[in-house]
Amino acid sequence: MPDARALRNRFVDAPGSLGERLRVARWERFRRLYPDIGDMTVVDLGGTADMWLRAPLRARHVHLINLEPHPAGLPDWITAENADVTDPAVAAGLGSYDLVFSNSTIEHVGGHSQRRKFVAAVEQLAPLHWIQTPYRYFPVEPHFVAPGFQFLPLAARARLVRRWPLTHSRPGSPQEGMDAVINIELLTRAEMRYLFPNSLLLSERLVGVTKSLIAVRSEQGPEAGAAAKD
Repeated sequence: MPDARALRNRFVDAPGSLGERLRVARWERFRRLYPDIGDMTVVDLGGTADMWLRAPLRARHVHLINLEPHPAGLPDWITAENADVTDPAVAAGLGSYDLVFSNSTIEHVGGHSQRRKFVAAVEQLAPLHWIQTPYRYFPVEPHFVAPGFQFLPLAARARLVRRWPLTHSRPGSPQEGMDAVINIELLTRAEMRYLFPNSLLLSERLVGVTKSLIAVRSEQGPEAGAAAKD
């Protein structure tokens, strides 16, 4: 449905879209918290090369961990592998970095016990971290750009995702519809505080309403954290 895809791009994906403007603002917050990012090694849990290549800043080195395939021909400052970081053996074999970075991944790992393993990997891999996740109570579910979608029963979500025009890749069968929604579990503020009790929890807002939560550990201290809240 070309018109629906164009509408999604207008709000989420395209240069100049609302989504792109929010991503630029997020990078600016990140820069304030990690001003030495150009000298840092980063392990990105669930990230993509495209995101870093489009970013307005650059780390000294980024290592991507994702279950999805990575593109060939990456620049020498980006390396990548396909792995599940919630597997303790995988996390133990990754070595150490200056910073763990993750955008919109922890809500996909599959249940509370898997999230605890994800957090254990974050703590093991680096002394600093930036872990962002969409906020459950923002009125629009961000993966499907659907108002109130996250509050529907699971079966209703699996049916709706096959018809909703703003879905990024529309599932073709009932099984694919269930696969698309069953492992997305948006988190609350209480859950993020529970998972990251020693981190600063930032709110990313849109028109005054919390859209995302970010668990941060930074060498910049409380003053930088307060500035990043603005």
